[in-house]
Amino acid sequence: MEERLQKILARAGFGSRRACEELIRQGRVAVNGEVAQLGQKADPERDRITVDGEPIRLKREYTYIALHKPRGVLSDEGDGTGRLPTVRDLVDLPGHLFPVGRLDLRSEGLILLTDDGDLAFRLTHPRFGHEKEYHVLVDGRPSEETLEKWRRGVLLEGRRTAPAEVEVMRAERDRTWLRVVLREGRKRQIRRVAAMLGHPVHRLIRVRVGPVRLGNLPPGRWRRLTPLEVRALKGHHGRSRKKR
Repeated sequence: MEERLQKILARAGFGSRRACEELIRQGRVAVNGEVAQLGQKADPERDRITVDGEPIRLKREYTYIALHKPRGVLSDEGDGTGRLPTVRDLVDLPGHLFPVGRLDLRSEGLILLTDDGDLAFRLTHPRFGHEKEYHVLVDGRPSEETLEKWRRGVLLEGRRTAPAEVEVMRAERDRTWLRVVLREGRKRQIRRVAAMLGHPVHRLIRVRVGPVRLGNLPPGRWRRLTPLEVRALKGHHGRSRKKR
């Protein structure tokens, strides 16, 4: 049965569908000896699909990892110089594991790695609305009016951010810990919104992705997701789980 090439490559462990689209754009993918085009379909049972000249193998079992990313570690593949460690360097398993979503260099907390491209697509595409929860230490004492602005959404580059859950957790001297839950993931969104509202971020920790929690996993350590967590991720539809 024919399906889009990027979906087949994602199932074969070559990254998210977007990453696989980039492989096709770069001319690294061929179907039956001919360079593939973006949007092309193929049948993995009948067609010979190669990446960089090597035939792909569809995976039957996938790997799902939860990692506590420390500050100073890149969440993507890096710049190729090896000057900074990446999350992949911290997971001593073979295979092509890739991170699902990103945390900037200064941020820390939960990041998922997998070779399941379909799941990565569901977790990162905005239409699925998967929640991501953060504990954020900001400068000062945000007023209720300021928090309400954040909750309703603010303009970033001419586009309003989606509604968010924002609650005060506790005060710490002249700073405040906030609990922030987002259902979208623009680049450095929390840091940019907090700075815009006059409360720059001093520390940012992601503690949950959908139904998977960071828990007491130490920085730099990883664990495999349980079968229950994997089933929950695949069945999760971004419903609000706001605590009262």
